[in-house]
Amino acid sequence: MKKIAIINGPNLNLLGKREPELYGNQKIEEHLFILKKYIKANIFLYQSNSECEIIDILHYIGFEYHGIIINPGAYTHTSLAIADAIKSISTPVIEVHITNIFCREKIRNQSLITEVCKGSIFGFGLKSYDLGIFSFLY
Repeated sequence: MKKIAIINGPNLNLLGKREPELYGNQKIEEHLFILKKYIKANIFLYQSNSECEIIDILHYIGFEYHGIIINPGAYTHTSLAIADAIKSISTPVIEVHITNIFCREKIRNQSLITEVCKGSIFGFGLKSYDLGIFSFLY
């Protein structure tokens, strides 16, 4: 069975509460619980508001998993350190965002993560995670 990790960055622990007009009313855990009924994979879910902890978990799992889905949150636009950590591991990484970052504020139009990832998925709500998971399964 494939091992897939989902790593969420700052403020994504507030999904379901935070700006529901942008991010919806459902928590990622609730969404994945439903999805797990339809897929055959071990899903590891991790969230941190700390850049350091995100880098540490990438280092820890980045040579053993079949795939990593990362939504670095605001670190998408600022963290060369997370980009370097992704470059340093062998597990393929897919960047995911719930909203289309290119339709948001100008500062959010740039991703430092995109060019070090296998692919990027933006703007499909929590289904962006589904697409990332399916890309590792098929």
